Amino acid sequence: MESKPTTILGIDPGTNVMGYGLIEVVNNKPRILQVGVIKTTGFVDHYQKLRHIFDRTNSLLNELNPDELAIESPFYGKDIQSMLKLGRAQGVVMGLALSKNIPVTEYAPLKVKQSITGMGRAAKEQVAFFLKNMFSLNELPKELDATDAIAVAVCHYLQMKNPVGKSGIKSWGDFIKKNPDRVKK
Repeated sequence: MESKPTTILGIDPGTNVMGYGLIEVVNNKPRILQVGVIKTTGFVDHYQKLRHIFDRTNSLLNELNPDELAIESPFYGKDIQSMLKLGRAQGVVMGLALSKNIPVTEYAPLKVKQSITGMGRAAKEQVAFFLKNMFSLNELPKELDATDAIAVAVCHYLQMKNPVGKSGIKSWGDFIKKNPDRVKK
């Protein structure tokens, strides 16, 4: 019996370039449906950039109607102002999704890279290479922000498959203790 398809929109937030990637999961098999970027390079004012991100994300959510949204969390860098601006862009996207009753899950960059490549400190190019092989693609988008967005969506898909990673459960033994009814004897 075929399971109901689930669509996951992955977002790699950015104030200059924001990547997005939509995957569909059918019978536990993901495939890429759409990928792209939202650029704000024509806007000099940060608030105008946020407005553009709001408008384009709103259009994307209405057009793609994802079942879930996965977004990369801002990483701590040396420039606190950049991190704050990135957090604002992320907040705009999260608020829009939540206003449309789309569940939002946030993933740290290290978690995304670890899920895709097995290495938390992998370079963006390595993530793109693994995705290209994972989906047997001839090529991926030129913008690494777009491939990072696919990686966030795939990370979410992989986490959905892994009951140990959820609800603070740290091991299979812990899972069994907290879920004895789910163990077949």
